[in-house]
Amino acid sequence: YDLGPRFRNENYSDEHLPEHIAMEWYAAYWDWRAGMRFMEDMYKYVLQETFGTLQFQLGRFTVDMSGEWEVWDYAEVINKHYGIDVYNTTIEEVAAKLKEHGLEVEKTDSIPRSIDKLWKNIRKDVAGPVWLVNTPKFISPLSKTNPENPQTVERFQPIIAGSELGNGFSELNDPIDQLNRFVEQQQMRDAGDDEAMMLDIDFVEMLEYGMPPACGWGYSERVFWIFEGVTAREGVPFPQLRSEIDETTRAIYPEVKL
Repeated sequence: YDLGPRFRNENYSDEHLPEHIAMEWYAAYWDWRAGMRFMEDMYKYVLQETFGTLQFQLGRFTVDMSGEWEVWDYAEVINKHYGIDVYNTTIEEVAAKLKEHGLEVEKTDSIPRSIDKLWKNIRKDVAGPVWLVNTPKFISPLSKTNPENPQTVERFQPIIAGSELGNGFSELNDPIDQLNRFVEQQQMRDAGDDEAMMLDIDFVEMLEYGMPPACGWGYSERVFWIFEGVTAREGVPFPQLRSEIDETTRAIYPEVKL
């Protein structure tokens, strides 16, 4: 496992800061189901030991962590809410649904990115706890293909109080499959999708040397911000502050628009 600082060049929000502390672990010869059972038990144990309860009022959400978590299929949820088959749709159909629900449509949007926007629109109203599984392969470039449904991957994400509070999957250790997905991601990036991954040929070469089957997991301190009821900025010692110019400074530089 690893516990330490991270930096991701992403936007600020109440839930996320580019610079944050994260924990990741890998377990050789585990699959996603073993990882999901382990993390459900870990959440319950840590929350009980930390807060003395498994029942929480998190903003507008009442969350009970004590029972067995629901499991949601990604494609089924999208189809139920929007009537879209994620595996047989067009960018025009998905864009129309985005507009219908008042969501932003950008010229550079791909089908995967647009479908992900639809999912996040659902997620914000989910109290949970829920495991989101069977994520489409085109959304998860590092996850192992699910042999029971090759259009999906072996990924599991906990949804609690409208937020994604972690991410885990069976690690993709097939170098050929990984290279093909990197190429697809690079094509999406070249078409204008800034969130698509870049081709990492060094990573592919390392997989060619060999990697055992493994399950991986990662989450940040956002988990505890959510349960403490504070924003990301309130959860760090020295958050970046908005620049404020006082009247004395403005008077010194009258010719400069501050």
